[in-house]
Amino acid sequence: MKRFIVISSVLLGLFSLSALAALKDGDVAPDFKTQASLNGKSFDFSLKDALKKGPVVVYFYPSAYTGGCNVQAHTFAENHDKFAAAGATIIGVSLDSIERLNEFSADPDYCAGKFPVASDVGGKIAKSYDLVVRDATTGKKDTKGKEIDHGFAERTTFIITADGKISETVGGVTPALNVDKALESVQRLTAAKGLAKKP
Repeated sequence: MKRFIVISSVLLGLFSLSALAALKDGDVAPDFKTQASLNGKSFDFSLKDALKKGPVVVYFYPSAYTGGCNVQAHTFAENHDKFAAAGATIIGVSLDSIERLNEFSADPDYCAGKFPVASDVGGKIAKSYDLVVRDATTGKKDTKGKEIDHGFAERTTFIITADGKISETVGGVTPALNVDKALESVQRLTAAKGLAKKP
């Protein structure tokens, strides 16, 4: 029993990382360009270009095909139309390879081709947002039984306004609540500026 509790605690620590040192509201969001995948197809993502269309929800998560991250991706996919109606773009960011993300982005149970996920191999982007990046854990497997060979960024979401500033940071909550709070933030932001689109 004790061994189970210890293992559970370690896993919880890995995949329920809370915002410890993230950039704060009002900070300028670091620009980034990287490979991303939408519905199984890779492309070059640019935050600067995405911001030309309106607010961007940049959500960092530990790894594709892990419990909490699966829930978060599925919840973002389910609420994609609500984010779009509020004028916001969603981009997920993890240390997964683009090959893993091509699969994850198209998976009907998770991203479902609704929004892109970006590859941050090495964690450079996550670190630029002052997020904690932890090293890979030997022998750790994903929900498909494949070994995870990359590090993990803490689960934190940033709502970035069109002028490139962080309007809100969401961390330290469950994956599903993270999405709910991000949606509430975007809806408040766009409603206040009269940017909300009619369905």
